Amino acid sequence: MKNMKNRRHSRVVRIGTLAIGGDNPIAVQTMVNTPPEEIKKTIDEINRAAAAGAEIVRVAVPDRRAAEALADIKKGTSVPLVADIHFNFRFALMAADAGFDKLRINPGNIGGDDNVRAVVDKAGEKGIPIRIGVNHGSVERELIDKYGGPKPAAMVESAMRHVELLERHNFRDIVISIKASSPIETIECYQLVAAKCEYPLHLGVTEAGTAFIGAIKTSVALGHLLYEGIGDTLRVSLSADIEQEIKAAWAILKALGIRRRGLELVSCPSCGRTETDVYQLAEKVEKALEKTNKDIKVAVMGCLVNGPGEAADADIGVIGGKGRIMLTKKGHVIGRYSESEIFDALMREIAAM
Repeated sequence: MKNMKNRRHSRVVRIGTLAIGGDNPIAVQTMVNTPPEEIKKTIDEINRAAAAGAEIVRVAVPDRRAAEALADIKKGTSVPLVADIHFNFRFALMAADAGFDKLRINPGNIGGDDNVRAVVDKAGEKGIPIRIGVNHGSVERELIDKYGGPKPAAMVESAMRHVELLERHNFRDIVISIKASSPIETIECYQLVAAKCEYPLHLGVTEAGTAFIGAIKTSVALGHLLYEGIGDTLRVSLSADIEQEIKAAWAILKALGIRRRGLELVSCPSCGRTETDVYQLAEKVEKALEKTNKDIKVAVMGCLVNGPGEAADADIGVIGGKGRIMLTKKGHVIGRYSESEIFDALMREIAAM
């Protein structure tokens, strides 16, 4: 984590085969959109998410039909799974018995203390953690009145109340998320809660928006927090395909130098010196390499003036020139090719790495 400040100390929590918190890598997660009772479709989407880079996948459990499908879903994948439960504590018990690796609940909305104890006892028996999730829409009315709205202080107090409900039953296998739709409020929420406890934090901006604006808003909030050393797992919530969420999540981690997975592409913005269509060249390179699983950095540059120097720290450089495209490896020229030849040459070099 060379580009981060000192990472916040947090407890280690295990989610199936994965551990978060402590010095463990910051994990990427997402949530499937399929109705769980459509078992094959749900399994396929979970596995598609995993192939794209999701390390934890959440499944909504809105009703009994969904709860009854969880055991079959769990059998169809090796990815750590989280059951998203609201209001009905029995669905949490069913998810735990089905082998799910984590429960996402708000202890305050699943009934009285007996219900909370039942969930806590089951989670303890199965050795699975509970994530407390708070956002704008879940803050208690009295806290909204106290703080004049669902402000960060109200959201954090709400989350800590839920934590206390679990701690009262000696349960501390806890993860916390406190998400706002505003990047600024999200940053403030996590800064406040990070100072109050040592539980691992699940980062995200709720209702962030479509693929473009949602990725920007999430990058602003999560980039700031991660640079401060806050955060143990994250989800980019977009009104877009889950593969877009996962791609954006990894892009944030790679931009901060926290983790690498697959292609890191850098490209110049073009200018009057370019002798090739940089936009088209960069898009073609990105498409050609979208399925690679090698952790490599590829630079696409548009001219021979700054290109070689700017691509020197990349594993591979693709540098446009008049009629010919230069290919470099770790800053050294390894060939010059026509536009029709460059992609075969590029793929050969990457295959040999």
